[in-house]
Amino acid sequence: QVQLVESGGGLVQPGGSLRLSCAASGSIFRINAMGWYRQAPGKPRELVATITSGGITNYSDSVKGRFTISRDSAKNTVYLQMNSLKPEDTAVYYCNAQVKVNAYYPEYDYWGQGTQVTVSS
Repeated sequence: QVQLVESGGGLVQPGGSLRLSCAASGSIFRINAMGWYRQAPGKPRELVATITSGGITNYSDSVKGRFTISRDSAKNTVYLQMNSLKPEDTAVYYCNAQVKVNAYYPEYDYWGQGTQVTVSS
């Protein structure tokens, strides 16, 4: 059993900043990639940013230059620093982790419960 717990969402004015955190716990052998996705009302879930175990990052074009993903592998935690926030960034943000629970099983995708980010004046 693996749990992902997100924190750090909230209400912020346009141009402001927020930092999201996601901590993974449970039966973890190794975590490969971790990432953040978001879903706005009436829209499909979309990728925001990912980071591999080696630190290689990938961003959607809509957040490139404004958001920064990082991870602390010792704490099984991934972060998303969001700067210059815009109203169109408003969404529920979900944490994702690709986890191997032991050396013999393949990796599986695990998801957090989501945290609301609202950008509004």
